[in-house]
Amino acid sequence: MFGALELGLIYGVMALGVYLTFRVLNFPDLTVDGSFTTGAALAAMLITNGVNPVIATAAGAGAGFVAGIITGLLYTKGHIDGLLAGILTMIALWSINLRIMGTSNLGLLRTNTVFSPLGDNNLLGTWASIISIFAGVLVLKFIVDWFLSTDLGLAIQATGDNGPMIRSFGVSTDKTAILTLAISNGFVGLCGALVAQYNGFAEISMGVGLILTGLASVILGQAVFGQSRIWIATLAVVLGAVLYRVIIYGALAVGLDPQDMRLVTAVLVIAALLLPRWKFLKRLPSWDLKSSRPKPKTPAPEPAAAGATDRAVGSTK
Repeated sequence: MFGALELGLIYGVMALGVYLTFRVLNFPDLTVDGSFTTGAALAAMLITNGVNPVIATAAGAGAGFVAGIITGLLYTKGHIDGLLAGILTMIALWSINLRIMGTSNLGLLRTNTVFSPLGDNNLLGTWASIISIFAGVLVLKFIVDWFLSTDLGLAIQATGDNGPMIRSFGVSTDKTAILTLAISNGFVGLCGALVAQYNGFAEISMGVGLILTGLASVILGQAVFGQSRIWIATLAVVLGAVLYRVIIYGALAVGLDPQDMRLVTAVLVIAALLLPRWKFLKRLPSWDLKSSRPKPKTPAPEPAAAGATDRAVGSTK
């Protein structure tokens, strides 16, 4: 259970990246399946060659940042459909990742990683490690909150909401789109580097289907915890990643086969999307997904007021 919480918090970094493209920019980016592995592959290769784990982790984030720029250039300058641009970058990264690692699997079990201090002190799998990882993820979350509150961050939000409108104010939506994709995949690459060090290996297919995991974290988290404010929305996607991992852990604990986890993920996303729309739930005191407060009910007119209105109409005849 502790392992699921730790891994869920680490995947919260990836969820923040997916949130930037999926919710803020309104862009279906499939680059994450490749940039996640790129971050893991580069960090693992550098660590095995004696590079400081912190520098290797930063390099993994930088590799994801570059991958996002490539997708952004294909989309904005190459005028390629956004979905196809992400797929093309993802496919190209598969070969690049193999070149980086030199093999399909690269182990890190006998090397120092960013988690070595926790492991050496027997803190992994305890509340101390969970609090430490959560504190690190919160720092990234607050950076995202601050960035989205700046003029540039507001321009990025406007790009996702209404591109033609923000262009009329002289903002280059091409630049905001490229920057958002780069930052998003930088977070994804960072997450890949951290996951590789946490698991003790980097594997060529570790990013396959990751976009579904990211979407599940974002949609599930915001469906449960809301998104009325930026800081609530970013916290929700982090908690959504943790909740997703806990659900997967529970599914495995009750005896489901690991090969069924993709199906479980798809069902979670479908449920998070459809449950708020079911009519029988609307009869209950529900919570608006865009507000942290219950929806107010419009009071019916009082009978006395209705009678007074009838008398007023009769007196005018």
